[in-house]
Amino acid sequence: MKGQPSGFTLLEVLIALAILAGVITSVVVSFNRHLTLTTEDQETTTALLLARAKLDEPDFLTSTAADGTFAPDFPAIRWKREQTASELPGIKRYQLTVSWLDGKRSLSLVTYGR
Repeated sequence: MKGQPSGFTLLEVLIALAILAGVITSVVVSFNRHLTLTTEDQETTTALLLARAKLDEPDFLTSTAADGTFAPDFPAIRWKREQTASELPGIKRYQLTVSWLDGKRSLSLVTYGR
């Protein structure tokens, strides 16, 4: 039509801004969740590698220390060894529990020895 200015109406601009706000919010929430998952995976991997290294220590099963930390590199990560009898005679079951975040998260590994 002649004589009418071209452009967007206020309603069209508001709808576009509402859609844009929804998309941006979804992207930020998704990014934050994936960042949290990555951090949790990194912490779990670190704890698992430290636990495996502790189990591989030559004197781990015979040491008098039954708990401790991974200081100085990882002082916030604690370990605890528990010894129980197994179903097999002469064989002991050792459980190593590694915890972090003040005990909120943990994992356990089991090995057997004499």
